[in-house]
Amino acid sequence: MANETETALITGGAHGIGLACAKALSAAGSNIILLDTDADALMQAKESFTGCLTHTVVADITDYAAIEDAIKRVEKDLYPITQMVNSAGVAGPNTTVEEYPTRDWHQIMDINLTGSFHMLKAVLPGMKSRGYGRIVMVASIAGKDGNPNASAYSASKAGVIALTKSAGKECAKMNIGINCITPAAAKTRIFDQMSQKHIDYMLSKIPRERFLQVEEVADMVNWLCSSGNSFTTGAVFDLSGGRATY
Repeated sequence: MANETETALITGGAHGIGLACAKALSAAGSNIILLDTDADALMQAKESFTGCLTHTVVADITDYAAIEDAIKRVEKDLYPITQMVNSAGVAGPNTTVEEYPTRDWHQIMDINLTGSFHMLKAVLPGMKSRGYGRIVMVASIAGKDGNPNASAYSASKAGVIALTKSAGKECAKMNIGINCITPAAAKTRIFDQMSQKHIDYMLSKIPRERFLQVEEVADMVNWLCSSGNSFTTGAVFDLSGGRATY
C-alpha cells in the first residue's frame, strides 16, 4: 500500500525536466527530495517551492557509494522514499562515431546508464522491504530511433530502456512500478551541449513541429508515480509529438 504521504526523490532535480516533475509531484502532495550535483542551483530550486516539505541532496549519480549513503540518510532521518524520478543526464558532443571522443563516450555512459543503475540499486531495497514504490526513468526518443551524430547519447538511453524493462519485470509482483519515458527534445540546459544543426534536426523529426514542454513531461510522470498506476510496469511511454508510433 502507498504511504499516506508520498516522498519523491528526483535526480537532476535542480533544473529542467527534473524540477518540473518535482513541482508536479509536490502539487500532488508528495514530500520532495531534490538531488543534483549543482549546490547553488539546488538552493535556488528549493526556494521556488511553497507550502511543502522540500529537501536537497548534493550528490553525483556516478558515485554509487555517495548515492547509497545519501539514500540511507534520507530514509533514516527524513522519510521512506516511495517515488523516484531519475532525470539526471547529459547529451555530449555531436559528431560521427569514428570521431567521437572516447572520454566523452565513457562520461555519457557513466552518467546516463550506469547512473541509472546506481539509482535503482540504491532505492529498490527500501521499496522492496515496504512492498511499494513507483519509479520513472527518463530515457529519450533517441534511445528508440538512434539520432545521427549522437551515438553515445542514443546508446546510453537505449540502455536505460532495457534496464527499465528488466527491473520492472523483477519487481512486478511487489507493487513496485518501474517505467520509463522517451521524450522528444525539450528546451532545457541540455541544449547548451548540442550544436544548432543537431537541434534543428531534432525539431524537424517532430510532427507537432515544436519542442516538448517540461510541464507536459511532468504531467505524465505525475501519473506514473501515483498509486493509481497500479498495473503498468516495465513499459515505455512516448512523449515524442508523433515522432515515434511504436
